Amino acid sequence: MQLLSRLSGPHPQRTLTQPLRLSGAAAAVPTSGILCTAGGVTVEVVQALVRSGPPQFRKLADPQVGFFELATGHWPMLSSPDELAEVLLRAAAGEGRRLAVPEGEPPFLRPFLTEVPERPRVRNGRVDVHLPKPEEPRGPWPAVLFVHGGPLPPDLIPAPRDSPLYVGYARYAASMGAVGAVAEHRLHGITDYARSADDVTEAIELLRADPRVDPERVALWFFSGAGLLAADWIAAPPGWLRCLTLTYPVLAPLPGWGAVAPRFRPTSALRASGRTLPPLLLTRAGLETAHIAATVEEFVAAAEETKAPIEIIDVPHGVHGFEIHDPTDESRKAVARAMRTVLAHLRS
Repeated sequence: MQLLSRLSGPHPQRTLTQPLRLSGAAAAVPTSGILCTAGGVTVEVVQALVRSGPPQFRKLADPQVGFFELATGHWPMLSSPDELAEVLLRAAAGEGRRLAVPEGEPPFLRPFLTEVPERPRVRNGRVDVHLPKPEEPRGPWPAVLFVHGGPLPPDLIPAPRDSPLYVGYARYAASMGAVGAVAEHRLHGITDYARSADDVTEAIELLRADPRVDPERVALWFFSGAGLLAADWIAAPPGWLRCLTLTYPVLAPLPGWGAVAPRFRPTSALRASGRTLPPLLLTRAGLETAHIAATVEEFVAAAEETKAPIEIIDVPHGVHGFEIHDPTDESRKAVARAMRTVLAHLRS
């Protein structure tokens, strides 16, 4: 029996960068993951990773891999020795919850949920620029910079800026008369937020320096784990930032993410900011994982307390990453409304 101790330790970013490899005789040996839930990693979280599609996560759904939860923190042999002993006996007997792999192609490879026309794409450093159609006014055009979620493995294929999801969002913006840009940032683990923030800043500078872009009409659009990067722009919003958009975001470090610097706490930044904020647009997934949903609820409460200019789009039946997992009419309407709202702020 093998134990997936990485999943129960205090460094959940490792689950995002190190694939599980079973080969030879080891492939036939039961493998058990004992998740210490006080650190924020639950079976629900691991299932969400598997559902996201990358192959290193799908390995966790091998039939030989079973998962258990212990309501304790790191070093369960000290905090819950009796409960751990019982789990180890069950693991040796081949018990444990098995995870399900979605049928068909991995979700992150699925087409964008709305059909959008292909637009010319120009790559400049860490930013890919998707341009409006030639018959649109020659510009300079307003721009939306899409900041992909994470942490993600550095060798993920396709890279986020080449994935159907973010290419689809950028083309959607371009089809509506704005430059749709995708930032490539190096958020590979929870210790990488400072580096990722620098990458996003660099992408913004490249985008605003592009002669086809109106540098005074730019929106930032953050997804998932990149939501923590929004803290800088809430704390000190520049005048050119016309809208800040958050889609199923993580808005505070999750349990066990103690390595994330205090700087990356959007809710704290919102409460501390004494500046006039740009319009905030938040899209919430109704079936969001519990830990992420708690960070969103706290952010919304802070926005109400501070009277921040926030608009909320709810997707009641949507999960995290609903565009690729649930390409329903509800999801399409939410994405269309979000895009129209952002473009309206850019043109106001």
